Amino acid sequence: MRWFVRIFAGLLLLAGAAAVILYIVARLSLPGLDGTIKVAQPLAGPVEILRDRHAVAHIRGASRMDAAFGLGYAHAQDRLWQMEVQRRVAAGRLAEIFGRQALNTDKFIRTLGIRRKAVTAFAALLPETQDYLQAYANGVNAFLETRPGPLPPEFLIFEISPEPWTPADSLGWLKMMAWDLGGNWGSELARLGLTRRLSKQQIEEFYPPYPGDGPVALADFTALYRQVASAIDVDRLQQMLPPPRPEGLGSNNWVVNGKRTVTGQPLLANDPHLGLTTPAIWYFAHLASPSGEVIGATLPGVPGVILGHNGRVAWGFTNTGPDTQDLYIEKIDPADPARYITPEGSAPFVVHEETIRIRGGEAINLSVRETRHGPVISDVHESSKNLLEPGYVLAFCWTALRDNDTTADALTGVDTITDWPSFLDNYRRFVTPQQNIVYADREGNIGFLAPGLVPIRKRENDLKGLAPAPGWDARYDWAGFIPFEQLPQSYNPPQGMLVTANHKIVPDSYPHFITSEWAEPYRARRIESLIRERAIHSVESFKQIQGDAVSLMAGEILPLLLAAPPKAEPRNPELSVAHAMLMNWDGTMAISRAEPLVFQAWYRELTRLVLADELGEGFVPLWRHRPILMKNILSDTAGQSRWCANVATGAATPCAALVAEALDLALDDLKGRYGADLGRWRWGEAHQTRAPHRPFSNIPLLRRFFEVSIPSPGDTFTVNVGRNDLGDDKEPFANRHAASLRAIYDLADLNRSQFMHSTGQSGHLLSPNYRDFAAPWAAIQYIPMSLRQADIEAGALGRLRLRNE
Repeated sequence: MRWFVRIFAGLLLLAGAAAVILYIVARLSLPGLDGTIKVAQPLAGPVEILRDRHAVAHIRGASRMDAAFGLGYAHAQDRLWQMEVQRRVAAGRLAEIFGRQALNTDKFIRTLGIRRKAVTAFAALLPETQDYLQAYANGVNAFLETRPGPLPPEFLIFEISPEPWTPADSLGWLKMMAWDLGGNWGSELARLGLTRRLSKQQIEEFYPPYPGDGPVALADFTALYRQVASAIDVDRLQQMLPPPRPEGLGSNNWVVNGKRTVTGQPLLANDPHLGLTTPAIWYFAHLASPSGEVIGATLPGVPGVILGHNGRVAWGFTNTGPDTQDLYIEKIDPADPARYITPEGSAPFVVHEETIRIRGGEAINLSVRETRHGPVISDVHESSKNLLEPGYVLAFCWTALRDNDTTADALTGVDTITDWPSFLDNYRRFVTPQQNIVYADREGNIGFLAPGLVPIRKRENDLKGLAPAPGWDARYDWAGFIPFEQLPQSYNPPQGMLVTANHKIVPDSYPHFITSEWAEPYRARRIESLIRERAIHSVESFKQIQGDAVSLMAGEILPLLLAAPPKAEPRNPELSVAHAMLMNWDGTMAISRAEPLVFQAWYRELTRLVLADELGEGFVPLWRHRPILMKNILSDTAGQSRWCANVATGAATPCAALVAEALDLALDDLKGRYGADLGRWRWGEAHQTRAPHRPFSNIPLLRRFFEVSIPSPGDTFTVNVGRNDLGDDKEPFANRHAASLRAIYDLADLNRSQFMHSTGQSGHLLSPNYRDFAAPWAAIQYIPMSLRQADIEAGALGRLRLRNE
């Protein structure tokens, strides 16, 4: 026993010593914020990186290129691991560090060819943009060469060192951002899979038209789709591919002119909604040079300010959500499996050979086939290759895969914008993803532009880009792109305000098709209502709008639920209390209330009862809120209450019976998750943010240290958005997509502009700036970010100088 105690004590001492050593090494990897560092890369003059009291990097260079160099250096200091993971995502090289569990992701990204297309896109850019990207890469590499301490702890744990940064690494991440904001391919693939279970009419009901629009009548390719879905095994393919764009993914922005503000000058607000991550996707910075200055939100790994102002104009983005992705069913040539059928006859696949290295395993070789439309994504699923001759494959067409993607020209040129004409000229080179950009300038003008490459579909295209098209039929090929001058735009509108929230932004008379899958208009309606409630607005009233948590979706659906009589003999005696509680609720998704949680759980169980029997195995991958569909069913629009029927028995079950049973099931579920006392349930406890750290959120012991999590208000449809995934049975109410940043710009004095993002400036766990923004972000608080030197220096954390001598 004495020897056992001694051995155990010794092991504890060794573990403690190892922990202390690891902590010391991790502390040594924190970047230095003061001093002078000599760099080998040529500079026009010294570069200064001054971090203000909130750790915002204010970078001053003797030229635009020097400022880009400084941003690259600062990004590498604060977010190096994040940048490393991001470029490996874009290059399809995650399995090299994370092993076989990342292989499917790598195979899909290699199939898309993101890295190859990033390299070719670089050649299409303006020479000055190429120089800017290279200067940024030089800054990243200067840090790698001059860092005085060890790499951040993630590098030590995975035993890797970063390779030199390249412009293609930056361009690859821009394409992945475009991927995150796209997603029409997902609904096309889902429609293909649904043909095995649903009729054409049911599919059209499952994907209802935008409110006020007529139904979209599609050609009936049911027979072909069933043949293709069987050959390609769509269900398995959906499991292997990255999940489609989350429901309602987008953003809010709005701008009002001086007639609506206390200062007589415009106010502009923006909060882009993205998947939450730790560290945050954004990094605040200020770039200054003799050519001009710009301040706002940057993307680690990418040069320039994406969202912000330049002292003269301010701008903000939301996602337009255009249909810029199409799936094509390609028919393999029965005489030669190395060829496929086109309108002009047989053509050979273009083949790219890829080698994927796997940590702890043997490398695999991947042959990527490509048609005239794009890469063959059905090849990602190995078993489908055995079913293809003579058969079909699915090819993927996307504007971001074009060789002449000049988006980086527009994103890096914002410091040169001085007025509306130069704003238009700059964004003329923006390709993808199409964005709704609101604009304001110091002269009092406001505007809106939706730049981006949007394909024109032929009149005879009877699929409208909503379902996979026969690749051998020329009717479904794109017929060019919407001319820039005909893209949606507005300048100084008579109503004195502009609002975009991913809703339909064009009138019925607009001559071009952009999409029929606009986000539900709940957020847009609420923002417009709140703007009109006041004659005059201020920065403070804009903060209140950004923090608004009233769910118009709940206000629309809840009366339909409450209209159904409760169960006469429920399993849960609290059912009548829950029902009465919701009768008096105004739809505010507040952290401190139980009603939002009961409503969400009730609605979740109802969607399962109504839709799961029709969709079968396809239900969980497609489990979304779908409020327009559910409203149509509960209101029996065009007889759609038939979805409530029991598919197994054929019984015509009344929807009211399912509504009543769903509340009882919801209470069962909530008791199991949060205890039996309904009075102690809180939406904030269930609606915690989930901002995963790659990869340590997957390790329970490390997750609590590395992942930033905090109670949050809102739901998928509130202005202060907080999207939850109904299909995540473990955490169906957790907030996974929200305002990745918030910004409010005061054109009367842009130095009074306010900003906030979701974690902190640093990606280093031991930094005091790792999570210091999280609580203020959840509380709708902001930090000021000024161009004035006195404001910058007040309480500054450090001043770093980079020089050649």
